[in-house]
Amino acid sequence: MSQRESIAERKWFVIYRGPLSSCNYACGYCPFAKTKNTREELARDAECLNRFVAWVRTRKESIGILFTPWGEALIHRHYQRAMLDLSHLPHVRRVAAQTNLSCALNWIEDADLETFALWTTYHPDETSLGRFADKSHRLARMGAKHSVGVVGRKEAIPAIRALRSMIDPQIYVWVNAWKRQADYYTPADVEALSKIDPHFHFNLRPHVSQGRACRSGSEAFTVDGNGDARRCHFIPSVIGNIYESGFEAALEPRSCSVPECRCHIGYVHLRHLGLDSVFGDGILERIPAIFDGTGF
Repeated sequence: MSQRESIAERKWFVIYRGPLSSCNYACGYCPFAKTKNTREELARDAECLNRFVAWVRTRKESIGILFTPWGEALIHRHYQRAMLDLSHLPHVRRVAAQTNLSCALNWIEDADLETFALWTTYHPDETSLGRFADKSHRLARMGAKHSVGVVGRKEAIPAIRALRSMIDPQIYVWVNAWKRQADYYTPADVEALSKIDPHFHFNLRPHVSQGRACRSGSEAFTVDGNGDARRCHFIPSVIGNIYESGFEAALEPRSCSVPECRCHIGYVHLRHLGLDSVFGDGILERIPAIFDGTGF
């Protein structure tokens, strides 16, 4: 039994979002498109991130970490270093990040690929399909676990089909439904996107969540750059601070307090949906436990 496997402590899902708020892409639907933090802001972000990594080092729990920045993190060396360092900690079972995959990939060769994973998103208006697919192929050759996805705008459906055809059939391609407009998709659209993403139906509609049991606040929680912890990104009240003694006492079973949950990062922890059995160990990086290459 490996050192990683021998740790039988409490299991946490930690979603980290520091003060970084800049991106090198200009997606029209994103408020952080083509924004740039100052040097001082990036230094502050690195300071917060380094403090978080140091805190993780002190823990004994089995920890899975997902970086969900307001912008693109992996073009910055302090996030690359953090992911490498965390990947080698024996009690960290997973370290993953959401990324547009515009960063260089050489640094990933130094990661523990048993632990390291990426949640990658293709933006058809910002990069070529060939360039993005080549990076996915390179990750696959490295043995780096990753999912590939795209925002499901109707005008992007041809590009989404092309994406699925160019990505390795064993790599899961997910589609984030466009939910800003009621009745946005025709039945034909839903059928087409479901052929590409067999789990599209989970993201297609909001999930009634109020009063429902959820791992958020007990096993899953978010952390900001100051260390303030919240149940999830979608419930703003602070339940504690990870840097304060006795923080663990703030983690307890709670039912959801908002009417509905619309985002994969949130509803994946609703117990009645059973998505832990769908995604298994890949729940943070959005990789199903069983995927047979469905799509095309």
